[in-house]
Amino acid sequence: MTAHIHPGADHTSQWFHSKYPGDTMPHPNAIVLHTTEGSNWPDYSGGSVAPTFTVKADGSVRQHFYANESARALVNAAGGVQTNTLNVVQIELVGTCDSGGPGVFWPKATDAQLAGLAKLVKWLTTTYPIPLKSTSKPWLSYPSSYGSKNGQRMTFSEWTNFNGIAGHQHVPENDHGDPGNFPIARLIALAGGASVPAPSKPVVDLSNVVAAAKRDPGLAQGGTTHAADVKIVETALNKEGLLSSTYAKDGSFGTTTVAAYAAWQRKLGFSGKDADGVPGMTTLKKLGAKHGFTVKA
Repeated sequence: MTAHIHPGADHTSQWFHSKYPGDTMPHPNAIVLHTTEGSNWPDYSGGSVAPTFTVKADGSVRQHFYANESARALVNAAGGVQTNTLNVVQIELVGTCDSGGPGVFWPKATDAQLAGLAKLVKWLTTTYPIPLKSTSKPWLSYPSSYGSKNGQRMTFSEWTNFNGIAGHQHVPENDHGDPGNFPIARLIALAGGASVPAPSKPVVDLSNVVAAAKRDPGLAQGGTTHAADVKIVETALNKEGLLSSTYAKDGSFGTTTVAAYAAWQRKLGFSGKDADGVPGMTTLKKLGAKHGFTVKA
């Protein structure tokens, strides 16, 4: 792999170096985090306002410039300090810093959502002289993080001498407030080697789905639909190829879902009344083991 390209990054889909070659930064020593305020890959006006990297919460990374090359996502006013060209690697996170904004709300990102970013930060801080530490300035919640009135924005001198990880809200000559109250301590811990807990599996209550299966198709009356449990089972049946996406998340264990579950029972070798489409512990546990949920009686 070419030097200065992150091994885990897609550096072809939106590679802007050829169109907007930046200044070489001999010793990158800072990282600035942004949020895109959108839910998908931005076009960055063809690259004219692109960062170095863009990261999604699913861990996918796109690289737009060499890591030791200046990017273009910061305002750089005349007569002040340098921003884009001051040895800064810039990372945009697909999502929002505003609780009402689009996409992933990064201030509440889970460890799993931070994992891809943490891998990138680890690579950057081991490849370049970038300390794995945060600015001492506060990471304020948006919209308090907007502008320069709340003590989060660095002075020219603080910025010029900064080494470590900061947010767009900290950079002078800029007024944006992203990435808000970002979980910077957890990111640094993950990048430093803290383990990411395995995601917890959803739990399906057998009695709930049995009640739903018996009620909804009219096999018996009464009870409730227990939609949350039913949706988990329906999603698994869809992944198994037994239930169409039309019914896969409707939360109703109706005749179509019963028929799909009966097909699952037959697939496991059951027949007759043991393949009536009403879940039993054995078949439901097998479905959960294959498609990521646990079962309680």
